[in-house]
Amino acid sequence: MDVVVLGGHGKVGLRLLRLLGENGHRARGVIRDPDQEEDLKRMGAEAIVVDIENKELAREHVAGADAVVMAAGAGPGSGPARKRTVDYGGAVELIEAAKRFEIARYMMVSAIGATRPEAASDEMRPYYDAKAEADRALMESGLDYTIVRPGGLTDDPGTGKVEVAERLERGGSIPRDDVAAVLYACLEADNTIGKGFDLLSGETPIDPAVRSL
Repeated sequence: MDVVVLGGHGKVGLRLLRLLGENGHRARGVIRDPDQEEDLKRMGAEAIVVDIENKELAREHVAGADAVVMAAGAGPGSGPARKRTVDYGGAVELIEAAKRFEIARYMMVSAIGATRPEAASDEMRPYYDAKAEADRALMESGLDYTIVRPGGLTDDPGTGKVEVAERLERGGSIPRDDVAAVLYACLEADNTIGKGFDLLSGETPIDPAVRSL
């Protein structure tokens, strides 16, 4: 499998690239800072250096990919404008690139509150609005999408056990290790195509949890 990850130097993106490389797949990460190339190489991944806020993804960036993954985010401390250009704009640019270059499979890292942005605080509302609009654009794109909506992200070691559902009626968190492992599992699970789901730490091993969707 050949997978291009937008947000290749992010904490989830790097973990996913490592899993892909370790399992014999071609892993390519989109980054904007060339100084980060060595970090990707250590994960067994190739670097695609392009600033998607200012430049479109071109054929040479994604040619031959079997799937693309949107794992980029403006991050804490960024203002509403940057959340719009990265969390929404980056997702839409990747959608358009996938359509231009006939890459059917698209994985989105969203957020557990994106299905109800109106419930967010005033401070967080721009983030959830951007995620919700990106998710909606993907669902309407005609691509073979999967939208993964994790809870609060931590750097704790992964447990390999999760809870998934189209909508979970509780809050919570999940290690980034486990989010990356779920993304990897979904890439090889056709039953997740056309679906979005909430994701938290739980008691079910990842592979059967993904197969249950």
